[in-house]
Amino acid sequence: MKVLVSDPISEQGIEILSKEVDVDIATGLEPSELIKRIGDYEALIVRSETQVTKDVINTGKKLKIIGRAGVGVDNIDVNAATERGIIVVNAPEGNTISAAEHTIAMMMALSRNIPQANASLKGKKWDRKRFMGVEVRDKILGVIGLGRIGTEVARRAAGMEMKILAYDPFISPERAEELGVELTTVEGIVKRADYITVHTPLTKETKNLISDREFAIMKKGARLVNCARGGIINEEALAKAVRDGIVSGAAIDVFTKEPPFDNPLLELDSVIVTPHLGASTEEAQINVAVTVAEQVINALKGLPVKNAINMPYVKPDVMQILEPYLPLAEKLGKLCTQLMGSNYEKIEVSYCGEIADQNVAPLTLAVLKGLLEPVLGPGVNYVNAPGIAKERKIKVIESKSETVDGYPSQISVRLSKKGDEKLVNGTILGKEPRIIKIDTYRIDVVPTGYMIVAKHEDRPNIIGPCCMILGRNNINIAGMQVGRIAIGGEAIMVLNIDCDVSDGILDEIRSINGIIDAKRVVL
Repeated sequence: MKVLVSDPISEQGIEILSKEVDVDIATGLEPSELIKRIGDYEALIVRSETQVTKDVINTGKKLKIIGRAGVGVDNIDVNAATERGIIVVNAPEGNTISAAEHTIAMMMALSRNIPQANASLKGKKWDRKRFMGVEVRDKILGVIGLGRIGTEVARRAAGMEMKILAYDPFISPERAEELGVELTTVEGIVKRADYITVHTPLTKETKNLISDREFAIMKKGARLVNCARGGIINEEALAKAVRDGIVSGAAIDVFTKEPPFDNPLLELDSVIVTPHLGASTEEAQINVAVTVAEQVINALKGLPVKNAINMPYVKPDVMQILEPYLPLAEKLGKLCTQLMGSNYEKIEVSYCGEIADQNVAPLTLAVLKGLLEPVLGPGVNYVNAPGIAKERKIKVIESKSETVDGYPSQISVRLSKKGDEKLVNGTILGKEPRIIKIDTYRIDVVPTGYMIVAKHEDRPNIIGPCCMILGRNNINIAGMQVGRIAIGGEAIMVLNIDCDVSDGILDEIRSINGIIDAKRVVL
């Protein structure tokens, strides 16, 4: 078998591959060149430079696995790979320590003005007063996102005798106590913290997480660090906050556009910048290369793989039965968490009917991946989802039942916390996933793309105004389902739409007389 490595990776990874398969290294390929070559290979290994588009994937008729030597898979069309049955794997743990250490290094450089002082002295100036610094001891550090990297940053900061505030929607009070951090909100962090560091994926929810509103209430003189993803901190708003004296300084490793040569942050002396170096250590590059190489070899041998982004490994005969239910299970998880929100304590996954006779463990993994991914991003996969849930003290319960209501097989996902719960049921009709129940409301919805789920009073002149708002904004409705329990009570409406809706449009829908609530869902 043949493997194409189209971005530079560590030699240790190449050595592992070469013992088992033929390896071709061809870096810097133009997209057209990659498309011409990919048809000869069973596996492709990339970092962030190569764009693995749908055209590349569809041309790669022999492809069985795509390996990303790193964390983010933004440069890989994962949906296209899934449709072709191609496994996509990454190496989410390989650069954890490197990214955490770079964050601490940036914070210390920011505190002591090290880059500015270095440049001044090399310019033949001896200006000690100008570069007066501050100690981090006894200062408050706000950590937004307590995943692997955020946790390691918090541990190191605690060793420097800093007080740690943290925000993470999936961290329980028990886990926070174990880590020695105080849980609060993003608002609580920006009001109290002397230093703020972000460690979340870049999602719709985290884009511009810190922007004009947060800077308006921020503790004066705070210092910010971003070694996660460009766009979590709004760069224009940060530049303004620095110029206005709200922020004493910032240390930025990642940018919305890279390279960031026209970025306003590069013009400010009190902003330290590095060219996306968080994972740029010899150790991290060895770790991710070795991890991906081992997974590629396992996949080509038909063995289980770690860190599968899009599918678990199961035996072919079992996979034939479970295959239609895997996307259903993941979509049920995504739908449930977007309707409920991320603050839940227990997940119950129930299987009814014929599907209950099978080994449903891969389906439960798919549900967990769907639940966690909208908040935690593409680092969540079938292998690490159970560990993430356990780390966040989320209880997972799986049950089976032979009895079924109206369909040969059903999957039910229930999220609950004290005083609140959300239930979503789904099935397969033909080979098509369907949502057949939300809470107590029976519906029949194809879970695709963008959706609006609205709870409303069961009376005239509510559905029409919703549709009119979407029509005025040139948003096409692809499908609509309404479910109710009793005439004149409350009902639920699910709209399939062809594109996303803005917060403003959603607020306009919520303002309609009779609409109780409306949520945007992306599946």
